[in-house]
Amino acid sequence: MTAGRRTNWAGNLVYSAAEVVSPASVDELSGVVRGADRIKPFGTRHSFNTVADTEGVAVSVAGLPPEVSIDPGRRVVRAAAGLRYGDLAARLDREGWALSNLASLPHISLAGAVATGTHGSGDTAGSLASAVGAVELVTADGALRTFRRGDPDFPGVVVSLGALGVVTTVELDIVPRFDIAQTVYEDLPLDAALTQYGAITAAGYSVSLFTTWRDPDVVEQVWVKRRAEAGPAPDTLLGARRAAVKRHPLPGVDPQHCTDQLGVPGAWLARLPHFKLEFTPSNGDELQTEYLVPRRHAGEAIRAVAALAGEIAPLLLVCEVRSMAGDDLWLSPAQGGAVVGIHFTWQPRQVEVEALLPDIARALEPFAARPHWGKVFDADAVALRLPELYPHWDDFRSLRRTLDPRGVFRNAFLDRLGA
Repeated sequence: MTAGRRTNWAGNLVYSAAEVVSPASVDELSGVVRGADRIKPFGTRHSFNTVADTEGVAVSVAGLPPEVSIDPGRRVVRAAAGLRYGDLAARLDREGWALSNLASLPHISLAGAVATGTHGSGDTAGSLASAVGAVELVTADGALRTFRRGDPDFPGVVVSLGALGVVTTVELDIVPRFDIAQTVYEDLPLDAALTQYGAITAAGYSVSLFTTWRDPDVVEQVWVKRRAEAGPAPDTLLGARRAAVKRHPLPGVDPQHCTDQLGVPGAWLARLPHFKLEFTPSNGDELQTEYLVPRRHAGEAIRAVAALAGEIAPLLLVCEVRSMAGDDLWLSPAQGGAVVGIHFTWQPRQVEVEALLPDIARALEPFAARPHWGKVFDADAVALRLPELYPHWDDFRSLRRTLDPRGVFRNAFLDRLGA
């Protein structure tokens, strides 16, 4: 064990753990969990809130053996939970396989991304958690347990907020490797985003809209990632034109760290993320917030955010809008049907951002907006609506008490939510 404090990826949070451990085996991990009064797993520390914080022992599974075992017949891969998506993707690609989707950053860990419902984009692609077919985790008594798709509690175990145990391995669905060509379009009229959102997202396998809200009538960029077999991207997209040079989502920032664009095909792992694995993705200190709303409310929700452009723009770096398919995972923001994520990357002005968040939450409340579990949001306000937003919320609370009767994995974040 080592003493000392660590910050999260953005530097806006100092974790309060008294000890940080990185076991080298599952047996060692089991012993640590059994002996702890309070313990919490953390991944690559890309959360912007205290979901992974604890005053007890912080445990990383990055030191466990980096297992990757591909089963071509079942089309699954069993992988160590501490691996980064980018590292697993490289191994799969070499063997002729792929994941159906990746997040904008390939630097995040399997367990951390899955536990918080992190996602990529695509009308037919679910969140990263939706690809999980099995989870192995060490529960509060130190036992190693396995939950598989089809088990009664499986939908509650996948997106778990680290509340049920320490995940050691996951089994993920895989598909044959494929190529993607990425094209960026500039200056999409906002009216097109409001009235023809479906046509925009249908333009590619994965589509992201980026805007700073400085001009409330224009969405500055649309990133369209098309499967290579779909053919070349069109020159225009509902009034937006193809960018003639490579672009970064943030205005005026050098795009060297971004994945390749200009319609040049490349492997799925080198196009689906927005940023390259070999570079540090951050443009500097930042905060992030995201709300996910049912797909049917896309236009209305975007319009509600646009109405706050004057308040949002002075604090914003960029806003990203993207879609994903629904799933049946109890705490997934996509539980129950397709959703649209409205994501805010903020300047590192936490007090001012937190003061603005209630206005955004109120604007999106009529659309059953769910927050991304790993971003900055008003947890007290969300706690009041959790049974409404998540029909299986009480089922999850019951499962947590069953798997963790001692409350070993509880923390202040879960207490605020009433989990």
